[in-house]
Amino acid sequence: MPSGSARTTLATVAASAGVSVATVSKVINGRTDVSPTTRARVQALLRQHDYVSRRVPAGGTPSIALLFQNDLNAYMTEIMNGALDAAADLTVSVVVSVLSLAKGTSEPTDWAKDVIAAGRKAVVAVTTELTASDVGALSRARLPLVVVNPLTTPHARLTSVGSTDFSGGIAATNHLLALGHRKIGYIGGAPLAPCNQARMAGFRSAMHAAGAPVIEEYLRSEQEAYDDGVASGAELMDLRDRPTALLAFNDEVALGVLEAARTRGLRVPAELSVVGFDDTQMARLSSPPLTTVRQPLREMGAVALRTAVQLSAGARVDFRHIELATELVVRGSTAQPDAP
Repeated sequence: MPSGSARTTLATVAASAGVSVATVSKVINGRTDVSPTTRARVQALLRQHDYVSRRVPAGGTPSIALLFQNDLNAYMTEIMNGALDAAADLTVSVVVSVLSLAKGTSEPTDWAKDVIAAGRKAVVAVTTELTASDVGALSRARLPLVVVNPLTTPHARLTSVGSTDFSGGIAATNHLLALGHRKIGYIGGAPLAPCNQARMAGFRSAMHAAGAPVIEEYLRSEQEAYDDGVASGAELMDLRDRPTALLAFNDEVALGVLEAARTRGLRVPAELSVVGFDDTQMARLSSPPLTTVRQPLREMGAVALRTAVQLSAGARVDFRHIELATELVVRGSTAQPDAP
């Protein structure tokens, strides 16, 4: 039978091949006492059934897989530190993997198959682009998955941890409005990412509530890194009628905006106010120190890790998605706009 929602067992493959379970096990483990014809038939059926063996490492308890996509940054490091702290408290080991999914050199479920085959106890994926195939492979193997700030939502019953992004977007925008800004731009992340959609919705909601116009020319998307902030910040500052304040998707983008302002001789915050999102260490060390929306990143990592361990032990959790509270942190990058 083809692979489906139920996990394929050795007995299923053995029955399809007309051999014993022991023979299938020998093929999986590379034993030589199986005829080439039988081996080829069993291997073909293993691929057809999408079978992945779960091997428990000798001499120890299976560990938790902590997955990141592409290069680690300050935001990811904060989450990782929270997860590692929780793992230490629970005496659970963690294996960190960084996926380079953007290169497109692997099948979508290759990483999932590797995690299952390595005998991990559960998976915590941080801001990672998951496909339905990824989620399905882990589900068939009965391997718990917890996602922190997912970039996509491929499965309605995905267990995830995030923050109050909508409230954070409102708080940041209201702060700028209270200072007297009306020409406010938003430099957003991936358009379909739930966290970006929530922050953008919070921005629009606050602007509309204040009767301030949302100027489409001041909006940007797909901007998640420092260089993106430099480029988008430069575009917005070079407009004839430029914004007086910008809300960025994250601290990295906000720091890029600060650099774009510096190279143009614009004073922050006197001529341009900038607000980030995350409150990573970079926000505190920037010049000027960055006003930002604090996500409890370490706590998010810890909650995700503890939840994954609970699920791996067969326990139930009381949520499918949990949001931890954000908080506006006002520093030196925001002020009243200069009088025209």
